[in-house]
Amino acid sequence: MASSTSVFLVLTEDAIENVDSPVKVPLSTDPYQEVLVEALEILLQGLCGVNKEALRIHELCLKSSRNLGFVASEVRLVCDLEQPEPTWTVRHVGGAMKGAGADQLSVLVRTMVESKASKNALRLFYTLGYKLEYEQLRVGFSFKFQRGAPITVTVSCVNKIPKLHAVEDAVPVTPGIQLVEVTAPTTDSDYNDVVQAVSSFSEYLAPLIHLSKPGVSTGVAPTAKTAAASLMSDVKGLKM
Repeated sequence: MASSTSVFLVLTEDAIENVDSPVKVPLSTDPYQEVLVEALEILLQGLCGVNKEALRIHELCLKSSRNLGFVASEVRLVCDLEQPEPTWTVRHVGGAMKGAGADQLSVLVRTMVESKASKNALRLFYTLGYKLEYEQLRVGFSFKFQRGAPITVTVSCVNKIPKLHAVEDAVPVTPGIQLVEVTAPTTDSDYNDVVQAVSSFSEYLAPLIHLSKPGVSTGVAPTAKTAAASLMSDVKGLKM
């Protein structure tokens, strides 16, 4: 299994019930929501200098019973549905780094272990005594680029799946809600540099959204509507 430490800088606001993602937030709750998402995409396109990638991720959360260890454990089975042949990954996300040093950081640092898996991995975990806690579908887009560190920005809508594995029946947990994440892998020796790279990049998004680590309430920037209108106007002007 591949192991790495990831830093997360995410837009935070109200949590979505029964969905265990790093953080879940509304970009907007008014009719301008779609415009704000489109404006964010335009801004990211210009900042990252790469084309966006479509995001369609089926995620299953599995929890073990206590008789498999001293404490119950949780793993995620993640399937990338955008691939010609859907690929599965087993992922374990550890707890956040704690202590006085962690409190001073502008991002959340946590350990992540993941490994590619075959399509019958779910059957294996059932055999080991794990049970399905919930499953969800994330749909949106992402940008992957290099800027002081290999950074990934994702903007997605979290959907619940009402029937077992019925991805086609997925519906938004809360309409109008978007999850925005800025993440990057790091090691114990260079996480300060990566934290700085992630924080510095995220400041460029300030005209539309304020980003922070979970637990710090921020949200849509007061200038969001004006900035979105300006970005949309500039794009239309370039197309003329």
